[in-house]
Amino acid sequence: MRQIYICTDTITGLYSALHDAWAENRDGDAGISLKGRAQQQLFCQYKTVVETEQKARRLERMIRRYMGYNTYWDIYHALLSEDCEKGTAVFRTMQAARRIEDSRRIMEHLGDQDVAKVFAMSRSVSNEAHMYEEFIRFRELDSGILFSEISPKAQILTCIADHFADRFPLENWMIYDKVHEVFLVHKKQERWALVWGGMADADALERVSENEKDYEKLWQIFFSSISVRERENPKCQRNHLPFRFRPEMTEFAEEK
Repeated sequence: MRQIYICTDTITGLYSALHDAWAENRDGDAGISLKGRAQQQLFCQYKTVVETEQKARRLERMIRRYMGYNTYWDIYHALLSEDCEKGTAVFRTMQAARRIEDSRRIMEHLGDQDVAKVFAMSRSVSNEAHMYEEFIRFRELDSGILFSEISPKAQILTCIADHFADRFPLENWMIYDKVHEVFLVHKKQERWALVWGGMADADALERVSENEKDYEKLWQIFFSSISVRERENPKCQRNHLPFRFRPEMTEFAEEK
């Protein structure tokens, strides 16, 4: 009977599920389902995973040792995607790696359906993270904190955290993922952290500093003034800046 491991949609949860699946069914037919999103199937046995940091670290070390550093990052990024079948695809990719001579070259075997799926998910998450590094706009609140809201498809906060920590090491800033309800929090001269389960205070977020109001107006004026109407190309603009990124950008604030 096929074993289905149920876990939360977090890196710790997915790594713990992969750990258990690998320990118990590395040569068998098993799958990973996300809690609250599992589709019941016939002739399957479901098991809720006990999620621990120890399991996650153990699996992480195993992937790095036997599948290589680059494959580890492909798997990590794939597990951040919004695809419900990402855990199963990664598990089957791990199984496929055992069947080849050099397991560190598994991501070159794109003829394998699951390897190709992991590669595609990893690339999609990496591309989205890269775009948010360019498109995120911060607002200075009256408390002095720099704040931004985003609506990503994937859980990309850990992918962009180091980028903004390097850019603003002397600032207190937060990025709120509205879709997954997670805060990326950075305190001045300290490491960033993720905070789960909190809700943004809408009233506090509307209280921006006086300088922020002036800079927002200046930026919008600049954005409008450099546009040459006769040379506008909406299709090209959409390719470089899709509509879904625009609601949280200062220069498109009037389009909300």
